[in-house]
Amino acid sequence: MEQIFKNYRDSLNYAEIQDEVNKLVDKSQSAINQELKKKLFSFIDLTFLSITDTYGSIRRVVERVNQVKHKFDLDNVAGVCVYPRFVETVRTTLTDDDVRVVSVTGGFPASQTLLEVKKLETELAINSGADEVDMVISVGEFLDGNYDLVYNEVKELKQISSDRRLKVILETGTLNDFLLIYKAAILAMEAGADFVKTSTGKEKVGATPEAAYVMALAIKDYFQRTGRRVGLKPAGGVSVSDKAAIYYTIVDQVLGQQWLVPDLFRIGSSGLANKLLKELGFVQEDFFKSVPKGY
Repeated sequence: MEQIFKNYRDSLNYAEIQDEVNKLVDKSQSAINQELKKKLFSFIDLTFLSITDTYGSIRRVVERVNQVKHKFDLDNVAGVCVYPRFVETVRTTLTDDDVRVVSVTGGFPASQTLLEVKKLETELAINSGADEVDMVISVGEFLDGNYDLVYNEVKELKQISSDRRLKVILETGTLNDFLLIYKAAILAMEAGADFVKTSTGKEKVGATPEAAYVMALAIKDYFQRTGRRVGLKPAGGVSVSDKAAIYYTIVDQVLGQQWLVPDLFRIGSSGLANKLLKELGFVQEDFFKSVPKGY
């Protein structure tokens, strides 16, 4: 498996990366306006991965998704992301064909289950109607240098998902090293990932601009070598427009405008959509709520 990495960078200049990220963060804040906020809304994977989610609460929030184009001057969110048990509910309730049904899978969020279980869960999610699946790499195995296992798991789940989009979560906050983040992204893409995603949102550290920048470098390097475009999805703590604009700017400056489409750029968040709707003046209270009626 080390042979894969020989085709890519074997070192990164940490100070240079930090300096470039700081410049992009500054640049992003001057770019925020109402039009950008509308664009950011269209990149959201509206995420509901709570212990309190129910069939009823998911159905109610999807009914709100169905209302977006009728109520607001906006392109709809890119997707609705749920646990596998709710995929069929989203599929049968959703009426906007432009919104993708996204399922986490593979023992999300820890990925600490048997490969057979990961494969079966992925297959069931797709059979229930998922357009896309988000899986987590076996982070501990990656940190232990067991690259073959990590590569093969991604490859097997991609074979099952076939033409459905596979997003591979690196859990970058636990990798804690720019070069490790870069290598994890390369490994995932070489195994067939259609997207690389920063985080589950369940760990203490979620998405960071530095991690996203390094992942964008990996995507750029992979594209230059293979000609295949892979998407980038920051997730975990991206709950306000200021933060979302940072990731938009990173993709714009590192990968270019061709990546700034929902097929190649997503933002995983449960709160960002509500914040943007308020900032755009469409609503005063949260529009999307996935809570049981008793709350």
